[in-house]
Amino acid sequence: MHKAGFVNIVGNPNVGKSTLMNKFVGERISIATFKAQTTRHRIMGIVNTEDMQIVFSDTPGVLKPNYKLQESMLQFSESALQDADVLIYVTDVVEKIDKNQEFLQKVQRMDVPILLLINKIDLSNQNDLAALVEEWHALLPTAEIIPISASNNFNVDVILRRIKELLPDSPPYFGKDQLTDKPARFFVTEIIREKILLYYDKEIPYACEVSVEQFKETEKSIHINAVIYVERESQKGIIIGNQGKALKKVGIEARRTLEQFFGKRIFLETFVKVDKDWRNSDKELRSFGYNLE
Repeated sequence: MHKAGFVNIVGNPNVGKSTLMNKFVGERISIATFKAQTTRHRIMGIVNTEDMQIVFSDTPGVLKPNYKLQESMLQFSESALQDADVLIYVTDVVEKIDKNQEFLQKVQRMDVPILLLINKIDLSNQNDLAALVEEWHALLPTAEIIPISASNNFNVDVILRRIKELLPDSPPYFGKDQLTDKPARFFVTEIIREKILLYYDKEIPYACEVSVEQFKETEKSIHINAVIYVERESQKGIIIGNQGKALKKVGIEARRTLEQFFGKRIFLETFVKVDKDWRNSDKELRSFGYNLE
């Protein structure tokens, strides 16, 4: 009998959801950096074996929205509670247990299997971890609690085995050769955005969005034109940098990662444009692929 189902990964920002997703799927499906709010969309990564298909879904970290972009991000996270066959709630040994109680209350009301993963256990000790497990057990009594270290691969195989046991009998939802539900252009924007998150400080990365205007693929190469949108002229100057050096560095690093991702030679051109207040514009957010109810 074939098993298939949706395994949705939720939790607060910066607890290691995207790192875990990449460990499960074995590809760089979600960008994972040390900055909060890295994931802005709901990204699916698909694991196929002969008798099973796991559709993993990585979601943005749960936060109280300050502008429309964050409202859309919260919708992606909450939608993951509605269609999960198995829910993975990721926390870590650092964050406060009562963070975002409203979202946690929605998780408490769910009647699907919940795996609660306490990540980054390499930063804790046995006594503190035992106390944390007790606290979480009181909050989510129906959840199975598994301590993990996603970056060190500790207990990742245990979670995968447990997911296989919990999946319902079902035919596959996607083609067996499919890795994700997202088109190639989506990963171009994510990889460029990852480099912006790595190389610029403070508010700059959060004021940026990336759009692919041209994606021409041949057998051996891909030609890409991408536009980085910012909200203010001053931000445009920072992104470009002195004599264009900062933008050039982003382009070089993004091209390297894109070549690894696609396994082809990449020709990448990047431009910077100002689009005032795009984070609060329904029209602009829709054009960037955000759900707005």
